[in-house]
Amino acid sequence: MFSKLAFSTLLFFSAFIFAQNTKTAHTVLMGGKPVHTYAKLPAVNKAAPRFTLTDITMKDQTLDSYKGKYVILNIFPSVDTGVCSASVHHFNEDAGNIPNTVVLCISKDLPFAQKRFCGAEGIKNVVMLSDFRSDFGKTYGVEITDSVMKGLLSRAVVVIDPSGKIIYEEQVADISHEPNYEAAIAAVKK
Repeated sequence: MFSKLAFSTLLFFSAFIFAQNTKTAHTVLMGGKPVHTYAKLPAVNKAAPRFTLTDITMKDQTLDSYKGKYVILNIFPSVDTGVCSASVHHFNEDAGNIPNTVVLCISKDLPFAQKRFCGAEGIKNVVMLSDFRSDFGKTYGVEITDSVMKGLLSRAVVVIDPSGKIIYEEQVADISHEPNYEAAIAAVKK
């Protein structure tokens, strides 16, 4: 009897601890059909989670690499799609005009593909970073957990102020749509 009670108690506490440490999936759309991401984006007014991503020269870059600047995270599935390419072009045009601000374009694309894209498209005002060997997608909740896009990142924008606090976030409701560029830029200019 005692062993059954001890086992039941252990099972209950294990389930409770697991539930506390498990992120809740978030639903977005892809062309109008539901897909799920690992979790919701980190909340506004919270410290931005740290990350390490790979740049086009295969070097690690961290959030601390951009300390003291406004950081716009332009997160998307792949530069080889029309909407993702459009978001990089849009932020590339805007980034050169915003003082003390850097735009990080983040996808699971390999750094070689990102470098090729930037060269072919004349992209010079944003920093391309790859999540191909990190846990950024899970840390920020944007990794897609099902559908044909499983493992890629959903479309989102996060703006971080120079102190490292999130001041704006947008999980784009449908991955096939562009983010609200104006709102992201306005968050920096407040």
